[in-house]
Amino acid sequence: MRKVLKFCHHLSSCGMAAGLIGYGFLLVKAPQNTPAELAHLRTMIAQLSNWVLVPSLGLALVSGLLAIVVHRPFQDLRWVWVKALIGMTLFESTLAVIQSKANDGAAIAAQLVEGKGSREDLQLILASEWTALYAISALVVASIAIGTWRPSFRFASAKSPAQATTP
Repeated sequence: MRKVLKFCHHLSSCGMAAGLIGYGFLLVKAPQNTPAELAHLRTMIAQLSNWVLVPSLGLALVSGLLAIVVHRPFQDLRWVWVKALIGMTLFESTLAVIQSKANDGAAIAAQLVEGKGSREDLQLILASEWTALYAISALVVASIAIGTWRPSFRFASAKSPAQATTP
């Protein structure tokens, strides 16, 4: 069971990284000159977010938490709990920011094709979208780094009462 969870966790981490890279790549390289191209781009981004990024993140979170339950020694390691906290933060921020911006952008772009809506609304989404992508990408890299190097996160040891009284 432990190896299956580890495999799922690594596979889903690859999916998260690929989803974020693909998202950024589409924002930079995809044509967006006409409203139809823009609507197509935003639909692709929404589908990437809905079908790759969010499911990968969900699988990573669930497999990571299950690994903590299944492998008892993980429960005593600080790096595991830091990684779990980062995973929950990633999941919440991806759902709240990335996926919602992707879906909102697709809806606004579809309105532009119909002659409704404004391109300024889409620009507002795009401006904050890059900030969110950078922040979430940094969290993903931090999570992967912690899982790879497994730092101890030890606190400085406090002096014993006997050491505190000696000069």
